Amino acid sequence: MPQTLHIHTSAHSGVSAPLIVLYAAEGAAPSGAAATVWATTGLDWPQASAAGAFKGRQGQALDIIGQGGMHVLVLGSGNAQDDVPLNGWTDRGGSLFAKIAATRAETVAVVLDEAGATPAAVAELAAGLRLRHYRFDKYKSVRADDGPANLAITLHVADPAAADLAIADRGATVDGTLLARDLLNEPANVLGPVEFAARAAELAALGVEIEILEPAALEALGMGSLLCVAQGSDRPARLVVMQWRGDKADIAPLAFVGKGVVFDTGGISIKPAANMEDMKGDMGGAAAVTGLMCALATRKAPVNVVGVIGLVENMPSGGAVRPGDIVKAMSGTTIEVINTDAEGRLVLADALWYTQDRFKPKFMINLATLTGAIIVALGHEHAGLFSNNDELATKLLAAGLSANEKLWRMPLSPAYDKLIESKFADIRNSVGRPAGSITAAQFLQRFVNDVPWAHLDIAGTAFGTKPSEVNTSWAPGFGVALLDRLVRDHYER
Repeated sequence: MPQTLHIHTSAHSGVSAPLIVLYAAEGAAPSGAAATVWATTGLDWPQASAAGAFKGRQGQALDIIGQGGMHVLVLGSGNAQDDVPLNGWTDRGGSLFAKIAATRAETVAVVLDEAGATPAAVAELAAGLRLRHYRFDKYKSVRADDGPANLAITLHVADPAAADLAIADRGATVDGTLLARDLLNEPANVLGPVEFAARAAELAALGVEIEILEPAALEALGMGSLLCVAQGSDRPARLVVMQWRGDKADIAPLAFVGKGVVFDTGGISIKPAANMEDMKGDMGGAAAVTGLMCALATRKAPVNVVGVIGLVENMPSGGAVRPGDIVKAMSGTTIEVINTDAEGRLVLADALWYTQDRFKPKFMINLATLTGAIIVALGHEHAGLFSNNDELATKLLAAGLSANEKLWRMPLSPAYDKLIESKFADIRNSVGRPAGSITAAQFLQRFVNDVPWAHLDIAGTAFGTKPSEVNTSWAPGFGVALLDRLVRDHYER
């Protein structure tokens, strides 16, 4: 059974638990409420800290037993003069969970009495606890060493009521991130296009309006680009439209579009066998958009948003699309398929056109695990950002820094656009290795008209990233916190 985490808040008084966590700044003893708790240990601080070589630096821990068997864990909070950014508190929460987990405690009290421990900071710490706690182990047998089934953590803070409100608000974004992680981590035999659409439809319980378009409807709309990717699979395509109407005014919505290739073999242009199992994550863009809609609806965000995800499986078969085939997109654009492994842009072409044509949005942002080339350029530290609008790009870059889901802007230009022209059709879906992530973005730009638009290539950040303070899962749920931050900062009324 997965461990259940319970997080509560309480006042600074009455601190009691089998494990108590305090913080101490560099070169200083615990202060304020933490000093009161420390005094009950009956231990001398200079002597105890010297014996444990504890200096209060970030990452340091002093694990001690006081009088009466009192178990206290003192964590270093670094230089007291340093301002800790909010995303630093998120990391602190992740680190705190790792320290607590190592003790195998079931009930923990954490005393937060620093000047920077505002309700917003406490909410970030709680978010970090939840994010680090996440494990995708539903298919693993229960083991005796899996730890306690329940973990209760009480955060002792100056203003519990204000902290509770902030934790609930920030927790909605965590809910969305964890949903995205769950979707990404599911094996493709469990989560096909139909099953993914059903998971998205569960958001109706939160007030999200759901439409699921099946192949007949997609064909009637002329979505030959999206449908050609799915034609090699026995599992039919779906296009899911999710609408959150948090602002009752009749204004243009924000639009988010996600690539949802539930498994990508490469099709006829089949991928090498090594690491192909990771291609269950080729729906990372769709997972992020679904997680974002969950977050916005959970916190009742005062904004109108539409999320559109194109769900397909890319398989080789006697019915699969071939290199050299020419298909027609919903826009009327003809596309020569050069490489069937450049399939995500074919899905997004119709999804983007449909979104801008139907909803006339304020802007469109699409997310996609689109190219290996972006990993060559940026590794796993940043996602690639391409945009036709400087204002939107600037807002996204700032949101990425705030949410610690970083972006790096890449170029678009007519010179790159010329490369995607085809001898036999209007455009081609692949031009080879040079500037591969850029030419993919140029392809997508053909389907956005004049709508302010950004493309986030998250191939390097959606899955298989190195562990961090807030994530030890294969899939971090990248994009949900970033886009929620963008919406919060600039578009809510």
